[in-house]
Amino acid sequence: MLAALRRFRLTEFQLLVVPSLMTVVGLLTIFLARTGTTTWTWSDIWISLAYVAFIFAMSIWFSLRGFGGDEVLFPIVATLAGIGLLVIQRLGPDLAAQDPRLSGLAAKQVVYLAAGLFLLWGIVVFVRRLDWLRRYKYTWAFCGLLLMVVTMVAGTSIGGARLWLSLGPITIQPSELVKIILVVFLAAYLDDYRGLITGSYRIWRINLPPIPYLLPMAVMWGMSLLVVIFQNDFGTALLFFGIFLAMLYIATGRMLYVLVGLILFAAGVYGAYHAVPHVATRIQNWTDPWRDPLVAGFQPIQSDYALAAGHIFGAGLGFGSPTAIPQVYSDYVFAAIGEELGLLGSVAVVLLYLLLITRGALIALRANGGFPQLLAAGLTTILAVQTLIIVGGVLRLIPLTGITLPFISAGGSALLTNFIAVGLLLKISDAGTRL
Repeated sequence: MLAALRRFRLTEFQLLVVPSLMTVVGLLTIFLARTGTTTWTWSDIWISLAYVAFIFAMSIWFSLRGFGGDEVLFPIVATLAGIGLLVIQRLGPDLAAQDPRLSGLAAKQVVYLAAGLFLLWGIVVFVRRLDWLRRYKYTWAFCGLLLMVVTMVAGTSIGGARLWLSLGPITIQPSELVKIILVVFLAAYLDDYRGLITGSYRIWRINLPPIPYLLPMAVMWGMSLLVVIFQNDFGTALLFFGIFLAMLYIATGRMLYVLVGLILFAAGVYGAYHAVPHVATRIQNWTDPWRDPLVAGFQPIQSDYALAAGHIFGAGLGFGSPTAIPQVYSDYVFAAIGEELGLLGSVAVVLLYLLLITRGALIALRANGGFPQLLAAGLTTILAVQTLIIVGGVLRLIPLTGITLPFISAGGSALLTNFIAVGLLLKISDAGTRL
């Protein structure tokens, strides 16, 4: 009995009270705002109750299995996922009334959320070792590139971007899985050749980086980048670039690589601006959306109005008009949060992401071994760069690119891969995991 109590994850269990109360009260608020009455039954909030039961059951199962991983990370993710559940449940009916193709959005989000939590649970409970990820790094790299090429050739084009593979009734976005594969490959390769990559050689008194050892890594990154550019997916290209640059700096500590990368990035943006109309439109919407307020600039303008309407405390869940933004359920979901939860709610969400990134960084610092350290750092970088890109884009601090806000935006493939990343982080944080 005492041994079981010692294994009980009390901190995690207590912290899960916050997302539990939030989802139950939030869904009840949405229901009452939608119906305009004060009459309700438990069946009206069954989704929140099922979510609460599931996350507590997962925590109890972790305790029973003697899992010793981080006890703060899962409650943070559960809170963000709970916010995403509430936002999509609030937007779903209004979006369905505007566009019948979005009629199943809320139901799909529930299914994907359940599947993501199940994947996280499966990684924590059943994955015994992580060295198999390292052992087959080149196999993972080949599979990732093959997925991207297949998508480019045989994928489904939506909105001018060929990003999806249709498998019967299921549509997946392979680039979401490839970002995990890229991190695994980079972590394994950088750990194997860290000493050589951090070194240099001299030619005529000039210190040059070890290009032969950087080449395989650069080829993997460059091919992935070219494919997503040909697919017209510049958001994923920016994400891949950020992952590559961050992990290279973490592994080597050489600022030269960062400076060269930023110079190449600036040159690439300049070239894309003049050569690709899609990129030019994005930059125009960033600098002056009022040049085309009814077409290209419509969404950023409506997003600015939504954020301004939220003021400090927000209009309240269910009382705003966020569906005036066409892509509010994906690219502009942060604008919906700003309108209905206000400045305070928006800041709270950003702080949750900062806490998530901080826990990921601590897991990386405490990890035992070079590969798990780099893997944890890379997985944390995925979540950090995604958040930076989409929040900065919605606030018009940077040009907006098509990336989902982790755990909140609607989207199956992105949600599942983010839960896979968190599951791996939890596994790395377990001192008993054999790496």
